[in-house]
Amino acid sequence: MFELRLDNAKYWRDCVEAIVSLVDEGLFTITKEGISLKAMDVSGISMIHFDMPGKAFSKYEIQGSTGIGLNLDNLSKIMSRTRDDEALAIKESDNKLTLEFSSEKSKRRYRIQLIDIKNKEEKEPKVEFDAHVEVDGEHLKNALKDASQISSYVAFKAAKGHFAINAKGDSGELEESQEIDGARIKKVEASAETSSVFNLQFLENMVKSSPIGNSIRLSLKSNQPLRLSYNIGDAVVTYYLAPYVEE
Repeated sequence: MFELRLDNAKYWRDCVEAIVSLVDEGLFTITKEGISLKAMDVSGISMIHFDMPGKAFSKYEIQGSTGIGLNLDNLSKIMSRTRDDEALAIKESDNKLTLEFSSEKSKRRYRIQLIDIKNKEEKEPKVEFDAHVEVDGEHLKNALKDASQISSYVAFKAAKGHFAINAKGDSGELEESQEIDGARIKKVEASAETSSVFNLQFLENMVKSSPIGNSIRLSLKSNQPLRLSYNIGDAVVTYYLAPYVEE
């Protein structure tokens, strides 16, 4: 049993959108420390690790720990109906999750059936990354949109103080190279040059929920999985994506 409350329901909506961009069902683990989820997408080439500490909630009460399986697509549809002035209370009872939206003069209550998901602990890839890049989120979103005009894949390249995004397709090529400027490219730390190619659609899905004004953190090693992460308030969303290897 647990009872959680957020004074701004849109906070949870944004978190759910970041998760459902990659997976359509998942097992949330709820402990005294907070809420977490690890899940692979159906193709097996990407993974999400979501972590939201208890301090992010205005009320956080739980006895022991528990896990709840949810159809995230259904949850996302409900959360999309969030109004600007609503708070959100989340409770679990009778194998159902209750979502109660409330404002000064109204209340709405949904009950969602929990689903049985095997408690399989997904393991995050163990990679000793050679480069770490911090980039403005909106800049990265735009760069990926630029690349999508050319190809379905994009190459990330990093060297000391330097970050590049390249795309190549039947219609042409894109090369975008940038130095650290403190605004769009905030940090590039590299112990070795790195270059890897990734599926562009997966990347666009991963970054789309990053709030405006946020930084996105990239960790890279040539021909190894990418780690991409950003914050939504106190919550941290981390994605892993396997590189594209041409057969």
